[in-house]
Amino acid sequence: MNIRRRISTAALAGACGLGLLALSACSADTTGGSGGKLRVTASFYPMEFLARQIGGDHVEVSNLTKPGVEPHDLELTPQQTGRLGESDAIVYLKGLQPAVDEAVAQSGVKNVADAATMTSLEEHGAEVDGHHHGHADSGAGADPHIWLDPVKYAEVAKGVSAVLAKADPAHKADFQKNTDALVKKLDGLNADFKDGLKNRASDTFLTTHAAFGYLAERYGLTEEAINGLDPESEPSANRIKSLHAVAEKHHVSTVFFETLANPATAKSLAGDLHLKTDVLDPLEGITDASRGKDYFGVMHANLTALQKALGTK
Repeated sequence: MNIRRRISTAALAGACGLGLLALSACSADTTGGSGGKLRVTASFYPMEFLARQIGGDHVEVSNLTKPGVEPHDLELTPQQTGRLGESDAIVYLKGLQPAVDEAVAQSGVKNVADAATMTSLEEHGAEVDGHHHGHADSGAGADPHIWLDPVKYAEVAKGVSAVLAKADPAHKADFQKNTDALVKKLDGLNADFKDGLKNRASDTFLTTHAAFGYLAERYGLTEEAINGLDPESEPSANRIKSLHAVAEKHHVSTVFFETLANPATAKSLAGDLHLKTDVLDPLEGITDASRGKDYFGVMHANLTALQKALGTK
């Protein structure tokens, strides 16, 4: 971006009025196009939610993943890639969206929050009946779905707060206050899940998308994923057979599907097994079909769905 050095102050002020340059060049001179706010680009909904909650009035957040788009499949337009380079800060989760990982690496933006470095990642997705069965059946690898565990999400919140404070030191105290409030709410959510799942008839749930490994681990549940970590892959005949056995053994009542991916597999499996279907939302995006307006609303809906499926008393 060496072009900035050659622009006269007057031209810079004009350009800032048009919002043509990243704010860092403008803030020294004038409040610029976005009302002096920190321009934050988030990769998908859980990162956008953190940026908005923590940044509050001091940030203008844009989300690379539009509502209703399956984040794993995201392709970026040249315009989006260009705008990414103009951000004051980026909040993303490396390992979830290959297109975003590549664009962030090339963006040249200094203040980058990578959620994957802010908490510990584990491998999930290849389990059958709670045990790893080699890699023949799975797309197992580091599981990126850390936001579905409120405790891990709170760790990420603290990391994002530190990056925003580095990008905008003047508002560090506000970011800290907002983060403390958010972490307190996440602690409350964690307590709700712990209490809400206490007296349950079964520990095992079936889902089409292996997004719930961290959540399962946090509350002592066993996630059985029909497809492993890839929401669009088709399960093998072998896998279906083993799921039949698991469902019988663990008195599984429900097959969960998600809001963004095709529910056909879950519905046909549920038909085969004479089970109910319900939604367990991996919270990768909020749409009109979501059972809740934001992260907390949907997580509480997920808790209710799990309570029903696991037979909590």
